[in-house]
Amino acid sequence: MNPWDRLELIYGEGSIDKLKNSRVMIAGLGGVGSYSAEAIARCFVGSMTLVDFDTYDLTNLNRQLHSNHDVIGQYKVDVIGNELKRINPQLCLTKHTVKIDSENIDDLFSNIRYDYVIDAIDDISAKLLLADYCNKQGIPFISCMGTGNRRNPQSFAITDISKTFNCPMAKKMRRELKRIGIEKLQVVFSKELPSKNERTNTIGSNSFVPASAGLLLASHVINCIVER
Repeated sequence: MNPWDRLELIYGEGSIDKLKNSRVMIAGLGGVGSYSAEAIARCFVGSMTLVDFDTYDLTNLNRQLHSNHDVIGQYKVDVIGNELKRINPQLCLTKHTVKIDSENIDDLFSNIRYDYVIDAIDDISAKLLLADYCNKQGIPFISCMGTGNRRNPQSFAITDISKTFNCPMAKKMRRELKRIGIEKLQVVFSKELPSKNERTNTIGSNSFVPASAGLLLASHVINCIVER
């Protein structure tokens, strides 16, 4: 008996070897990326790279996987990395506690070939850097658009960014991608128009909307790796 036996029943003979010989990067380990990371680890991908500069705080408890009172103040890459190794002790894990910028992005890809990169970052400039780098290097890439101020997890879809709507983040990304010459970008986005709260600029969130986006990202990546 192997821990991946039931996974193999879905994807077929040879699929587990493909997954074990693959490497995936997850950039951003918040409400979206934390779920992507665990789902991919449970598919026994052999190598994973986690990128996030942030630590846990009280406001993360409502939506981020592995957040709890015991880990407040700890780096997300460390907490999630430890959990992933508990799931799959054979996992080859690389962690980067950095905020992605033009000075360190090359280091994230140094001498490493990724089968897929997941962008679950909130920062537009970092998202653009990742998209541009992966586009130029021919690395499969998928980016998550906004998940905040939404209630309906059934509204998510995977499409090219040119077909997105009702998403302020996607609108900004379309404009900036055009500026740097990127015509196509695969994204997860919500068709739901985000709500507005006139009393604050703080973005609202819940436990199930960002999680659903993260699992959708993971499912797409795993399916692509197996089907290649």
